[in-house]
Amino acid sequence: MLSLFVDILKIVLPVFLVVGLGYGVKRSSLVDGNFLFQLNRLVYYLALPLLLFYKIATSDFQQSFNVAQVFGLGLTTLLIFILSYSYAALRKYPADVRGTFAQCSFRGNLAYIGLAIVFNAYGEEGLASAGILLGCIVPLLNFFAIIALLMPHRDNRFKPSFFVQQIAFNPLIIASFIGIIWSFLDVPIPEILDRALHIITGMALPLALISIGASFSIKKLRGDLTTAFLATAFKLVATPLLAAVLFSLLGVGGRDLAVGVLFAGTPTATAAYIFTQQMRGDSELSGAIIMLTTLLSAFTYTIGLMMLRWIGF
Repeated sequence: MLSLFVDILKIVLPVFLVVGLGYGVKRSSLVDGNFLFQLNRLVYYLALPLLLFYKIATSDFQQSFNVAQVFGLGLTTLLIFILSYSYAALRKYPADVRGTFAQCSFRGNLAYIGLAIVFNAYGEEGLASAGILLGCIVPLLNFFAIIALLMPHRDNRFKPSFFVQQIAFNPLIIASFIGIIWSFLDVPIPEILDRALHIITGMALPLALISIGASFSIKKLRGDLTTAFLATAFKLVATPLLAAVLFSLLGVGGRDLAVGVLFAGTPTATAAYIFTQQMRGDSELSGAIIMLTTLLSAFTYTIGLMMLRWIGF
């Protein structure tokens, strides 16, 4: 029991220690806000897309792609969206709170936290599987996020082109799909390019985690914390549990089930804050949920990984 707990800590703690390093870098004034803004752009538009392309393109497509896994996580997202939005409607939350509550309850930080946890837990093969899953699920997350934030206002302020832009021009989606096609066609990567990508992509996950830590601010923990904790429960507890049940019913097991559950249990994505600001949501609540889910995910991931290890995954 103790050795299992120690093994899990070796997976979870390194990830959150790097997040803590990002927080320390920001607090020490070693770098300024403008640098961190540029760092986040570097990670989002270059480092992570290259990582996803490289790991997916060099993987065995037939081994890494699991239709039932993709369907199971997609169905989990849909059901949590329906449940969280219905709950917010029944509680008669204001329009801006309703959409924010729903979005933050299902939209996980797959790219920054999810990939890092999966890589620490299941290595290169797990990362390739997670990359393909990310490419298939992120468009769905973006679509439901837009719907969740628009529905309470019941207007047509955003044209169809807005939906297309948010989904089709996402660099993570583009990189994942190019990698999937490359892997499916089994095209070899030239050795020089392969070595260059190996060097470049090594910076992606560390920089992503530092960026997450640098964005932390205790000031964000304000507003209606009761509502924030309820959304946190949806995201960190209900979502991975529902995913585990659906995966089992769909016959998904082993590493694919574990990767899917770890993705389902990711904290709320920082992109949710940006969407909330753009689409008349409650940005204060969004910031509080992002902070709470990220902090508490260290504990929920520890518990979740122990349960996965107990059942042999």
